[in-house]
Amino acid sequence: METIDVVVGRIGKPHGLRGEVTIDVRTDEPGLRFADGAVLEAEAPRGAAATWRSLQVARTRWHQGVLLVTFEELADRNAAEAARGIVLHAQLPADARPEDPEEFYDHQLVGLAVVDTDGTALGTITSVVHGAQDLLGVKALDGRDTLVPFVAALVPEVDLAAGRVVVADRPGLVSPLPDDD
Repeated sequence: METIDVVVGRIGKPHGLRGEVTIDVRTDEPGLRFADGAVLEAEAPRGAAATWRSLQVARTRWHQGVLLVTFEELADRNAAEAARGIVLHAQLPADARPEDPEEFYDHQLVGLAVVDTDGTALGTITSVVHGAQDLLGVKALDGRDTLVPFVAALVPEVDLAAGRVVVADRPGLVSPLPDDD
């Protein structure tokens, strides 16, 4: 069966002495993605010494609104500290869709046309950058690479059926500043 790769979280700081870590959750389904026994692919940040390729969830709990996870492979605080920054991925069936219609998997967005609110072509989505604020990587029609914050004020519409994303463009966002022409 064909699968897709979905980012579900990033390991944060250690919590306690027994290998428990905080998780920066990147999924609307944390109970499903971080279920006991789930095996997640591990992508270490550049330059990190972490060598884990996958991590298996031993147990989870919520503490003051933060997801805490104990992984089988992280036995103590030192291992938990070494895992800091690892991005966690789940493999889902290719036809999987988020439960929330306002949520999208990266593969659904990459390749979509970007148009302004009047329908004028601006470019194409080339990537989705996850961080404190998700960003859409856009290749503008003039060849420039730009980043658009993926927020409703700037991206009021995602129309998968039509293959496009509407961006409330402003000079310097996707279209060049007047001085750049």
